[in-house]
Amino acid sequence: MGRTLKDKQAMVAEIKETLSQAQLILAIDYQGLTVAEITDLRRRLRPSGTVCKISKNTLMGIAIDGQANWQPMNELLKGPSAFLLVKEDISGAIKAYQEFQKVSKKTELRGGVMEGRLLKEADVKALGDLPSKEQLIAQIAGAINGVATALAVSINEVPASLGRALKAVADKEDGSAETDVAA
Repeated sequence: MGRTLKDKQAMVAEIKETLSQAQLILAIDYQGLTVAEITDLRRRLRPSGTVCKISKNTLMGIAIDGQANWQPMNELLKGPSAFLLVKEDISGAIKAYQEFQKVSKKTELRGGVMEGRLLKEADVKALGDLPSKEQLIAQIAGAINGVATALAVSINEVPASLGRALKAVADKEDGSAETDVAA
């Protein structure tokens, strides 16, 4: 039994809602995957804030119609398609998909769309090589902490070096006073 018009309209509305939150869409050929493997892919993608949608290409075409930033996706709408709609961690989502692809060896990445640009497989791999959001935050925090530590040490060093200089002057005066008394 096929889907009714009402079901299809609900699916398109759901896809549009997910698209409004997505930063990147990846189109993959999922032919040959079992339900268990698709479930595994979805489980791997979940931590990165990615939704895996399996939809007819015509429904995805209707969902992206009128949205200029997703129009390049039309070039990727052929054959059995699953769409990875990345909402949060782009690098993490791509890495999770690549790990799944190494294990299953059944999917093929067709490309993606980000900010109105069509991305080929090489572009997607380059995005996957970028550090994750958490890694970038840690690097920035480390840099800020390093600057703050260096500043604190420098500020602390001023009175310490002044104290050493005063002690040296006092020792020198004591030394010259002792030589004056001895002479």
